[in-house]
Amino acid sequence: MRTRKLGSNGPEISVVGYGAWEAGGMAWGPNPPDQETLAAMGAAFDAGITWVDTAEVYGGGRSEELVAKAVAGRDDVLVFTKVAPRPAGSGFDAQGVRAAAEASLRRLGREVIDVYQLHWPHPEVAVEETWEAMAGLVDAGLVRWIGVSNFSVELVERCEQVRHVDSLQPHFSMLHRDGRDDLFVHCDQAGTGILAYGPLAYGLLTGAFDETTTFSDDDWRSGKHGMGAYDELFAPDRFRRNLAIVDALRPIAERKDVTLAQLALAWVVHQRGVTAAIAGSRSPAHVRDNAGAGDVEIDGQDLDDIEEVLTRG
Repeated sequence: MRTRKLGSNGPEISVVGYGAWEAGGMAWGPNPPDQETLAAMGAAFDAGITWVDTAEVYGGGRSEELVAKAVAGRDDVLVFTKVAPRPAGSGFDAQGVRAAAEASLRRLGREVIDVYQLHWPHPEVAVEETWEAMAGLVDAGLVRWIGVSNFSVELVERCEQVRHVDSLQPHFSMLHRDGRDDLFVHCDQAGTGILAYGPLAYGLLTGAFDETTTFSDDDWRSGKHGMGAYDELFAPDRFRRNLAIVDALRPIAERKDVTLAQLALAWVVHQRGVTAAIAGSRSPAHVRDNAGAGDVEIDGQDLDDIEEVLTRG
């Protein structure tokens, strides 16, 4: 598994990380037994993945509790987590940020959070106030590095006036390429590492779906949970269009003797400014496949061929 430094000041991490959103049991259909989820995380670490990403709002802290069990005895695995604004999370005021970090540390069974992130922007609290509180956590020794998620260039710049932004976590995949021409360039120049979430388009880019695929009512991909990504990825017309794109990518994956998931993940980490991709799964086999993407090389011709498919689609 290749590794890269997270931004200019961050840790060395594997180019594929494990995403523990699903471990919280949030809107992905019936929850598997905890042991199955723990087995998937264990498979990730055994396959060379060196970090896991979670959040206080994933299952109301349940994800962090499972991550604690999965990383027990694995001192080489880094833990990244996030604080969310109210009402979903602890809040972005100084008191809320400190309380959230302390609660996450308790659930994680750790003395220090490796990377602590703001989950999404909140207009009711000045970002400078929130970022001052995040910087204070570093100064207090509770957190090693700090980052943001779903932030714009303007918000990242405002944070930079207070303290360096070590990482940005944006939604990014072959089927969602927003920010590649401005936000990513800015982060690359500023020394802010990029951790891309949703790099497999929530399963679409694995090739596991076709036009007969349906999702249960308790799965957000059914369109019954108000998730913003539904309209772009899974609404009927978009779903059919995206399936056609996936089919057009198959010959490229076959030429390189990799799976579609590996091609999709490798493409993400070959984009300018991207440090790593976050890929979660409840299946140990899928996790091992995802980890294999960390060793896939994509050359200029591959990138051109993929770009042609994505542009045409």
